[in-house]
Amino acid sequence: MTQRAPASARTAGRPRSREADTAILTAALDLLIELGAAQTSIEQVARRAGVTRATVYRRFAGKTALLVEALEWANHDHDPGFTGWRDLGHMFADWAAHLAEPRNRRLLRRVNALVDDYPELIGTYRRLNGGRRAAVVRETLERAAGRGELPGGLDLGVVQEMLTGAVLNHLGSHPDDEGPDEIKAYFLAVVKQIGHRPAVTDGGRRI
Repeated sequence: MTQRAPASARTAGRPRSREADTAILTAALDLLIELGAAQTSIEQVARRAGVTRATVYRRFAGKTALLVEALEWANHDHDPGFTGWRDLGHMFADWAAHLAEPRNRRLLRRVNALVDDYPELIGTYRRLNGGRRAAVVRETLERAAGRGELPGGLDLGVVQEMLTGAVLNHLGSHPDDEGPDEIKAYFLAVVKQIGHRPAVTDGGRRI
């Protein structure tokens, strides 16, 4: 996978070290997951990245700016070729694979705890995950409704909000060692309650 250069490495001015940028952003993301935003400091990031504090401050105005870019960098680095899902089963399998990774679960919990103290960070996360990806979720729901897999008359915006709530509920109430199959089954059980009827495959099995 070709790694996207961090924004700090693309700004005008003298050339930056891509290795230093990557080390700093990796360290910031790791510390956010391990300690949370409040306990993460520029000094800790510099020490973890193997650079000086001055090197970090030459690239970022402060901790919030650094963590904002770390979230943006992580989002772009994850599956940059993503184009959407075939159907709800495919979508839930993808969500389940992501949520089966304890690191991803910890990051999601850390980010969702930022709403009061670091609104800029939670705003960045919501923008990254509530733009194009949210539109693709809506498209997947619309195709499912068009195929008759969901009952007519459903408010798909409410269904999408319900699924977002289901993700948050899973993060808070299910163990981190659940496997992808269990997590996918959880999402299928949720949409079953609103009348989801999976499509029949060519082999006659429902997905």
